[in-house]
Amino acid sequence: MKTRPCMTRADVKKIMEAAEAEAAKHKWAVAITVFDDAGNLQALAVLDGATAGNVNIAQSKGRSAALSRRSTKMWQERIEAGQTHMLTLGYATVQGGLPIMVLGECVGGVGVSGAAAAEDERVAQVGIDALGT
Repeated sequence: MKTRPCMTRADVKKIMEAAEAEAAKHKWAVAITVFDDAGNLQALAVLDGATAGNVNIAQSKGRSAALSRRSTKMWQERIEAGQTHMLTLGYATVQGGLPIMVLGECVGGVGVSGAAAAEDERVAQVGIDALGT
């Protein structure tokens, strides 16, 4: 039987703290989500000024990254390249969702919404980088 890494509650907390700090540093009003590898919500932060729409989009981005094991930017690029059939898969197709990869395995996903798409992804990446893996 294969053994693989998984996130702990402490890992989720590290991701959230770092992501929230990055967003606050730039005064980005975002929603931040962390999902496990099965697409279950593990954490949600709604920073001051973020909207209900940001929450829904962040959840879509994070869940998509966790389940597809790919960044939502990758899905966006495929759509932009004309592969519109990818829309039928139901994944978020806007940058800002990243899979959490540990030792080559996807252990979850982070989704952020509320700033520019590249800024959303930056917040997600800072959160993931806090794991130090």
